[in-house]
Amino acid sequence: MSMGDSKFSNFDNMSLQGIDQDSELIPLLTPEDEEQMNSETLPETLPILPLRNTVLFPGVVIPITAGRDKSIRLIKDANNGSKVIGVVSQKNEETENPDVQDINTLGTVAKILRVLQMPDGNTTVIIQGKKRFEVAEVLTKKPYLTATVRETKEIRPEKNDKEFMAIIESIKELALKIIRDNPNIPSEASFAIKNIQSDSFLINFVSSNLNLDVKAKQDLLEIGSLQERALATLKYMNVEMQKLELKNDIQSKVRNDLDQQQREYFLHQQMKTIQEELGGVSYDEELEEMKVKSKKKKWGKKVREHFEKELSKMKRMNPQVAEYSIQRNYLDLLLDLPWKSYSKDKFDLKRAQRILDRDHSGLEDVKKRIIEYLAVLKLRNDMKSPILCLYGPPGVGKTSLGKSIAEALGREYVRMSLGGLRDEAEIRGHRKTYIGAMPGRIIQSLKKAGTSNPVFILDEIDKLSNSNQGDPSSAMLEVLDPEQNSDFHDNFLELGYDLSKVMFVATANNLGSIQPALRDRMEIIHVSGYTIEEKVEIAKKHLLPKQLTEHGLDTSHLKIGKPQLEKIVEGYTRESGVRSLEKQIAKMVRYAAKSIATEEEYDKKVSNEDIIEILGAPKMERDKYENNEVAGVVTGLAWTSVGGDILFIESILSKGKGTMSITGNLGKVMKESATIAMEYIKSNAERFNINPTVFENYNVHIHVPEGATPKDGPSAGITMLTSLVSLFTQKRIKKSLAMTGEITLRGKVLPVGGIKEKILAAKRARIKEIILCADNERDIKEIKESYLKGLTFHYVKEMSEVIDIAITDVKVKNAKEL
Repeated sequence: MSMGDSKFSNFDNMSLQGIDQDSELIPLLTPEDEEQMNSETLPETLPILPLRNTVLFPGVVIPITAGRDKSIRLIKDANNGSKVIGVVSQKNEETENPDVQDINTLGTVAKILRVLQMPDGNTTVIIQGKKRFEVAEVLTKKPYLTATVRETKEIRPEKNDKEFMAIIESIKELALKIIRDNPNIPSEASFAIKNIQSDSFLINFVSSNLNLDVKAKQDLLEIGSLQERALATLKYMNVEMQKLELKNDIQSKVRNDLDQQQREYFLHQQMKTIQEELGGVSYDEELEEMKVKSKKKKWGKKVREHFEKELSKMKRMNPQVAEYSIQRNYLDLLLDLPWKSYSKDKFDLKRAQRILDRDHSGLEDVKKRIIEYLAVLKLRNDMKSPILCLYGPPGVGKTSLGKSIAEALGREYVRMSLGGLRDEAEIRGHRKTYIGAMPGRIIQSLKKAGTSNPVFILDEIDKLSNSNQGDPSSAMLEVLDPEQNSDFHDNFLELGYDLSKVMFVATANNLGSIQPALRDRMEIIHVSGYTIEEKVEIAKKHLLPKQLTEHGLDTSHLKIGKPQLEKIVEGYTRESGVRSLEKQIAKMVRYAAKSIATEEEYDKKVSNEDIIEILGAPKMERDKYENNEVAGVVTGLAWTSVGGDILFIESILSKGKGTMSITGNLGKVMKESATIAMEYIKSNAERFNINPTVFENYNVHIHVPEGATPKDGPSAGITMLTSLVSLFTQKRIKKSLAMTGEITLRGKVLPVGGIKEKILAAKRARIKEIILCADNERDIKEIKESYLKGLTFHYVKEMSEVIDIAITDVKVKNAKEL
């Protein structure tokens, strides 16, 4: 039978088919309509319309959109003819051009109610399902599928079946519950459910609207028994209801949380408005300011992301809680730190030399080393900055050298005093969890400097001390390691900070107290003491002008000549540096200031008498060489923490049993040197023309004057040897001679340190000749020739050479007969 002869044509008189182009709504299927529909016979052949993602149930009205050319052609032909088509679902909705094997064979006969042309070019068709059918045989595939069909019988329960009635009631109740609890289903749907009179239509209507996939709906459609289909539908509805209840429970909990948050938000907003009215700070403005500031910052991606994360955390915080202020301080620190902000280095080495010469007289070797470092930095612009340690006695200008380096490089200057520091948190900072948490002083200093490459002075690094708060010197290991400090970890900051571009300059008075691992990380530059000439020059160029300015005077009020400055240096100070000298000059300037203030007459040009009047009698006369008329008195050269010095070693014989005693507050090393010297002489007595019986009949006493001053070190070995030989032979020591060197039991002379300071001490004491170990000749070559004028050096390797040079053939006055 062709479509034109369809027996469905008389459906036009049914209530469902009272639809024309002006109809507003589609009436529901009544039991009469259903009965009439079921009594009709199926056409023998039907055009088959495959649907991608929909299953049509009998009696249900659905809109479908036709996009495929075949489908549009089919709908057009059917709409012009009998309006009856066969609708089946595709097995796979992705199939674009479905063939027989791609479609389900069981479908629903549908009547086209209305065809609408949409603005996007697609065709929308409103169709209503009639009854189920099965595809028997495909007749044509072009222009669309047509097939012979056979009716699929539906097994219906008997009238007034109690079980079936109960199922239908359950479906109705559950459907109404789902509509009520699901906000996505309009409440009008409940009217439709209540008004459906046909049981089979109710089942089909609910099945069609369940939230199921195509396969599940197709399975429902294929169930032949209406009662079984009703049970399967009820089962799916129960699952849907459980999901809905769970979803609503979750939403309810979330809504409660949100309601609480909203309440707090409104209260905070009110509080903020009250604070603003009272002249307080707006927290939102503060956060906005931080956000604007962060956009201008030069920092890496990692830091930016961390900042944004912390800022969003702060936005969620209650401004009244204690953590809020800690978080604000933390974000302020992140914003204030100069992450990738560097000052441009000025690598004009001649200018750097001029600045160093202007600020520091002398220290030629130190300045030369600093210029070398700057030269390397200039050639390797990306090189990690060296870590220098300026080591030397107090007052020689170690800290001010750092200032000059900063000026020469054009970098910011930061100074951090480490003297007495005993808390590791001072270096690494505290964790944010502590009350009053702060970053370490390294990070604080960089924040203050405003650049990530300042010259950083670590003052008094040898004075770091330990305590139960940790070991700060160990915390400094990371700071001062060029391989590690590119990612320095501060506990408060919680991010790695790059310290590799910072030029660290440490200062120390004593290398012995610096932890070995820390000392190993630094380039040691020894800053030795100044000569008298250098001190006079420093006083004239720097100290006197500085003190005049500080006391409100100028050069017209007071003049101190070089001879007078030399007298002050020699008579009133004994130090390697110039701090005491500055204090003495300050006294001179204060005297002039007092005279001007009281309008008294005073001599503007200072004389030697004025110095004695103002400063009193000289406290420290020049170390004087003593005469060589007494046996056993020898001049030695010593190094002290305040520079070089001469010391006298005296020895005396007394009747006894050959014992040896040593006095003068001596250390263990010096006592050992005396013992070695004594044993060497005993073993070489014949060579030195000493009667061996002397050692058995006389006691020997060795003394080093100034017993209040502790003395130790190896440099007095040859001095003690010479003293003892002079004593046992009763011969004079060579005039104006001093010596320094260590001895061994085999008679070797070993080199010692502090040569420059010792030479300067010898010059002060008017010494003419000096005995040194041959290995110390290289130290002499490093000293300026002007300092060596008037000195003769004897370089020795053996003790016998020392005796040959130092002991004369002339007997001392009142020589003892031994």
